[in-house]
Amino acid sequence: MILERFRLDGQVALVTGGSRGIGLAIAHALGEAGARLILSSRTPRPDAVYGLEAKGYEVHYIQADLGNSADAARLVEKAAAVAGRIDILVNNAGISRHGATETFADTDYDAVMTINVDSMFKACRAAIPLMRGQGGGVILNIGSISGLVSNIPQQQVAYNTSKGAVHMMTRSLASDLAPDNIRVNAIAPGYITTDMTNGGLANPDWAPTWMQMTPMGRPGSAEEVATAALFLCSPAASYVTGEVLVVDGGYTAR
Repeated sequence: MILERFRLDGQVALVTGGSRGIGLAIAHALGEAGARLILSSRTPRPDAVYGLEAKGYEVHYIQADLGNSADAARLVEKAAAVAGRIDILVNNAGISRHGATETFADTDYDAVMTINVDSMFKACRAAIPLMRGQGGGVILNIGSISGLVSNIPQQQVAYNTSKGAVHMMTRSLASDLAPDNIRVNAIAPGYITTDMTNGGLANPDWAPTWMQMTPMGRPGSAEEVATAALFLCSPAASYVTGEVLVVDGGYTAR
């Protein structure tokens, strides 16, 4: 009976940035739980869709460039038109830029804020009326430990700021939307082995500090984030909203 509460049979889940890394792992977890999947990414990766279909999951793909924040609302509208509804919105798309603040380029700052914050806000804004009309839904935002602590040794003020905004957006939306039966939560991953972090994990100046500050002494896997996502998206978390679930091997415990 308890395991049944993790099932998502018949529900429609839209996953942005869903063609690789954490997003793709979340798509696999939601698909295994029975969700109908809609993946989106800036760059089409047919192999990601084929891999999901090979597992027997129902998958649709919609290309969208969330570097253009107007695409966020269009993506939600297209997804709803394809599937007839959206029960779960996973805002996973994001980018990172590093560098000293005094020399940080406007173009880099704008890109980080547009994708990590503006597009997420606009995707949520577009999904809310749909979910309200359906009687409820789930929004899951992917934040970061960088929204909770100032990581070292890399300098990344813009990225940290964007993820702090994601966490506050999550809490505020959760408070506003609880009467509509719309739950809103976030996950704050630590250092996870993905394309985004592989460069840093190979960096001899960064990786030793990262691992030293992580009590478990290793990076996490995308699948370890995906299982947390499944919990938050499923009826098993029916009384959980406004939370930022940290998945970081203990990094923020130190």
